[in-house]
Amino acid sequence: MIKFALVGIGHIAKKHIEAIENAQDAELVAVCDSNPVRLEEYQGKYETYTDLDEMLRTNKDIEVVNICVPSGLHAKLTKIVAEHKRHIIVEKPMSLKYEDGIQMIEDAKANDVKLAVVHPNRFRPAVQKLKAKMDEGVFGTLSHANATVRWNRNQAYYDQAPWRGTKEFDGGVLMNQAIHDLDLLLWLMGPVESVQAMAATRLRKIEAEDVAAAVVTFKNGALGVIEAATTIYPKNLEESLAIFGENASVKISGRTANYIETWDIEGESEVDTSNLMDEIKNDPFGKPGHQWIIEDMVEAIKQNREPIVSGLDGIAPVALILAILESAETGKKVSL
Repeated sequence: MIKFALVGIGHIAKKHIEAIENAQDAELVAVCDSNPVRLEEYQGKYETYTDLDEMLRTNKDIEVVNICVPSGLHAKLTKIVAEHKRHIIVEKPMSLKYEDGIQMIEDAKANDVKLAVVHPNRFRPAVQKLKAKMDEGVFGTLSHANATVRWNRNQAYYDQAPWRGTKEFDGGVLMNQAIHDLDLLLWLMGPVESVQAMAATRLRKIEAEDVAAAVVTFKNGALGVIEAATTIYPKNLEESLAIFGENASVKISGRTANYIETWDIEGESEVDTSNLMDEIKNDPFGKPGHQWIIEDMVEAIKQNREPIVSGLDGIAPVALILAILESAETGKKVSL
């Protein structure tokens, strides 16, 4: 059994706890939060700590630490965990600054520990089917792609904690909500060469953006369109990812991007397509993405390999978002 600990017992921590409890060969042994009130419900079930350094000095059994604190603190805590020679799973975004993300990668490498970033949408059944087809090359020359996040995060959401919506600790719709979709865009389409973008804070009383739009050029020559908003009234409308090539058009969508809306691939019969869409419809979520990340870390430790979603994978969408924000601020095309 690989023994895990959590630092930061906020909203997302519950997904990590459930994932560890359901994962093979993983055991949660300790939780840490600077607020002792948050720890009360976990006392007696796990060891509880209010200081990360103390937890790692005291409990030598911990092999992996899941970092679930506000995003602006990820780099600081990654350094502490790495220097204690423990492996790291960090929530998205891995950092809010490019240099912080690079430092996290270097800290993990210098201490010979593994660093994984939580991008669970890669493991959605529909996305896995699309990735497999793209790896087969059935799309031919790629034309363009589209990533859309039209969600609602009302003012009450941002008011739940003073760090939400801040540039220093949280980021806006791109870093907080759309980053998973940008990760998929890069994973499927490859790296971006340049971006032209606009962003604004239209409806929410926050420091960061609540709506953004961008056009990108991929290094393979294809184009991409990105739209992200938390301003949609009155609830989440859609999350979608569409890829278009000379021999295929695929769109995954829904309120969250779990369902196949369009699947037209040259040479595939209507029967096969219908069966695939039914398969996804019957099980659109599959095994939870956080559980995939946990189990992959377990296997990465046992096999001494890199995690599937590594630090280098995690820094790529951060770099894209920072380029989008720079373009929006300057009004100029930004090269990556």
